[in-house]
Amino acid sequence: MFLSRLRQIYARFMAPVEFTTQVMKCDPSNITFLPSSDEPYITSEETSEALKIASHRLVDLAQTVVFPTETVYGLGALALDASAAAKIFATKGRPPDNPLIVHVSSFSMLRSLLPPGYNIPKSYEVLMKHFWPGALTLLFPRNADMVPNIITAGQPSVAIRMPSHPVARALIATANAPLAAPSANTSGKPSPTRAEHVHRDLDGKVSLILDGGACGLGLESTVVDGLHADGNLRVLRPGGVTVEDLERVLRQEFHDIAHIPRVLVHKRDYADEQLESAPTTPGMKYRHYSPSVPVTLLLTLPSLSGSQPVVKLSDYVASQRRHHVNPETLKIGVLAPTDSKLWNEIDSIKDVEWAHFPLGSLAEPSVIAHNLFDGLLSLEQKGVHLMLIEEVEETKEGLAIMNRVRKAAGDSVRIALL
Repeated sequence: MFLSRLRQIYARFMAPVEFTTQVMKCDPSNITFLPSSDEPYITSEETSEALKIASHRLVDLAQTVVFPTETVYGLGALALDASAAAKIFATKGRPPDNPLIVHVSSFSMLRSLLPPGYNIPKSYEVLMKHFWPGALTLLFPRNADMVPNIITAGQPSVAIRMPSHPVARALIATANAPLAAPSANTSGKPSPTRAEHVHRDLDGKVSLILDGGACGLGLESTVVDGLHADGNLRVLRPGGVTVEDLERVLRQEFHDIAHIPRVLVHKRDYADEQLESAPTTPGMKYRHYSPSVPVTLLLTLPSLSGSQPVVKLSDYVASQRRHHVNPETLKIGVLAPTDSKLWNEIDSIKDVEWAHFPLGSLAEPSVIAHNLFDGLLSLEQKGVHLMLIEEVEETKEGLAIMNRVRKAAGDSVRIALL
């Protein structure tokens, strides 16, 4: 019944709306939030004017507006207006059963969204103390009188975060309204980390893009569910805040070691088929992060299962040449750590054109995370026919990196590097 009604709302806004997309500079260095205030202090008239125009289009015209966050660029609309939020789904081509994250600019705005009398658990207070504003999304009980069904896809919880990017937080504060904002891209594509990524993808589909420069983190927020009776925290989507970071602050703040909540990662530490079929947060059900060309994951780390045969990279490339329409023009993009042995391997294979995108040092997974989506989109722009991505260890930011890479890749092959 609910999904039927949701699809009716969704269908009302599926007719394409064409805009002349405007890009406005919005310099984050000109925006400050003082500890004693929830209102931004803005030193640039140009930045102030851009925020006012964006707020007008969000609040008065109920349009979607693209803005930068510390994670990726977001496609924002009023979260408490079902008709406005529906335009997000129409613009992205997003399935209506894929919920949205609500973004707030202050703790008072957060409290206005929660059910009356709801007490925030200590574990959440600890995480918000250390990671808000920031790249952490928390699930809260949905206040049905405030949050429309379309935001949560009919689920009883709502995902909320407070972004730390000055432009994002200032826009929410200027609009004085929570904003729903998934990544600003066509559904299923890599998330944009620069304004030009958005413009190439959504030109003519959005009226305004606030250009605040490159996003700092480059991967979406970590989503945590702490609503279970056992008190443990479940990471539904790894992201900008690492599991190690979560565990560290919990140990620091919970003085009774017997009551420290455990941090459990979905698909690593537990399974939940019902959650996967009816997700409470984005990024769980559908294929994501895929460019317009095939992506192959190169497995190079030791495997405990040993179930996948090891092949030579040259043999794999030869098989791709045989299946290519014109083998003489095959162009392959490669994303790998800067200090990977893979670069020497591909340089020895002369029968294809290679496009390199070094991601950063293995010792700095945060840099690799920052560059991942930019690499996918840059290689796509260069016209490669196939992309190869080398795996990294699933520790720290590597867990989020591999979560995205596995969703982007349609195939995997185990290779041995010399």
